[in-house]
This record gives sequence, C-alpha cells and structure tokens, in this order.
Amino acid sequence: MFTGSMVALVTPFKDGAVDYPRLDALVDFHLAAGTDVLVPCGTTGESPTLSHEENNEVIAAVVRRAKGRIAVLAGTGSNSTSEALAMTRKARQCGADGALLVAPYYNRPTQEGLFQHFSTIAREVDFPQVLYNIPGRCGVEISVDTIVRLRESCPNIIAVKHATGSMDGASELRVRSDIAILSGDDSMTLPLMAIGGVGVISVLANIVPKDVKAMTDAALAGDWETARRWHLKMFALAKGLLTLEVNPIPIKTAMALAGMVAEEFRLPLCPMQQANRDKLVAALKDYGL
Repeated sequence: MFTGSMVALVTPFKDGAVDYPRLDALVDFHLAAGTDVLVPCGTTGESPTLSHEENNEVIAAVVRRAKGRIAVLAGTGSNSTSEALAMTRKARQCGADGALLVAPYYNRPTQEGLFQHFSTIAREVDFPQVLYNIPGRCGVEISVDTIVRLRESCPNIIAVKHATGSMDGASELRVRSDIAILSGDDSMTLPLMAIGGVGVISVLANIVPKDVKAMTDAALAGDWETARRWHLKMFALAKGLLTLEVNPIPIKTAMALAGMVAEEFRLPLCPMQQANRDKLVAALKDYGL
C-alpha cells in the first residue's frame, strides 16, 4: 500500500495557528504532481509542537481534501502509549489509510518496552501501521530483532521508515523479515531501494515532488540508470535540506521562498540564520529552482 514517493508534509502556520486553506493547497499540489502518499504530522510536520487536537484535525483535514484520491499515512506517534493509541484510533476513524508511529522519545524504553508499545497499538487499532525508526531524534533505536518480532506478531505492522543511517541494519532486516522498508532520508533512498526498499517518506518531495517520484518510479521498475541520474541530480539539495539546519527549517524556508507557505515556525524552531539561508538559496538556484 505504501510505496513510491511519499511526502512528509509540512504543517503551514498563519499567525500561530494551522493554516488550513494553505494545507488544502498543498494536498492539491501533490495530487497534481502524482505523489503516491501524503504523510501529515511527522517530524517535517512539526508534530512535537502540535497539540493532540491539532494533530487529529490536521490529519482529518488532509483526509477530507484527499477524498480517497491519494493514500494518507497519518503520523500518530508519541512517547506515551495511551496518547499514541488515542491518536491512532482517531486517525482510523477519520479515514486515514494507516499510521506512522515514531519510537517513543525521551523516556528511552527497553526493547521489550518498544515491543509492548507498538504491539499494543497494533492489536487495538486494526489497520496498517508503519514503524518509524529514527534514533537521532528519539534517543533509542528499534533493533532489528524487535522489528522482526513485531512483524511476526502483528500482521498489520507492514513497514518501517528507516532513518538510522545504517545500510547494514537495513540489509540485515531484508534478510530476516518481509517487512517493507521505506527510506527516511532522501539522500539514502536509492541505496535503500537497491537492496529492496520500496520508497521514501520524503522531505524533498515537498518542493520537487515530480522529481522524487520519477526516481522512485524508475527504481521500482528496475530502471537503475534513470534512478541513478535522478539521485545524483537531487543529492546536494537533499543533503542541504537536512543538514543546513534541523528539519523542517530548511524545507519550510525553501517553500516560503517559492511562495508555497509562510515562513512561520513554532518555538523552539525558528527562522534560519542568514548565512545558512544564503547557502540554501544558492542550493536552490543550482538545482534550477
């Protein structure tokens, strides 16, 4: 269900509140571009500073605008199992096609705690779920053993967003499990797809969705020469959007420069430093944007 180019949607703000008309426009933009899946309320969507009510409403708004024309994978993770469970239930009730569940952050559970967290939600909410493994943000990594165990125990855990930076970890997972692997880093999408990954939850697709889709379509079709050309074209911009400053500051700034959203964040995220902003402008110009 979740393959190809999946965009990690930004959450547009206006005067401190979610800008729902602009969110609708972003959905329309991706429908026109052929994006495969919308992923609201993840890291790129500034979920840590959305209230639970806002998280639920952003997901509902994306589902309403999508009208079944494109799949919606809703970010419903939390470091509290009861909170993640409640948001996942709400996402299913509003018509989302699945949930993206980040590893619990800050409280750093054991592997058994991670297993119980994800398996509890999978048992209670019977629709597709995707694990989100990003230790750099969470302070804990879902081990390959735990992912294999979750996939074997919970058939509705169908995929993992792999943002550990470890190709060896992804390769081991491919050997040991049939769980689908999705890239969580644009610069690593092609390498991951070369070992059997099936797509990306992409930051870059917020601004060049057709290019990201062209690469994932080519890779899924086994046209590695075309996929490699797109990878090399996008590599520098992809790295810049994730390294100039913390995500989603660079991508939201790039979108603001293109007139797509307001350059507005919620603290503790803040506008880019001028030197980094200048580097971003240069990277966008080099790309042809």
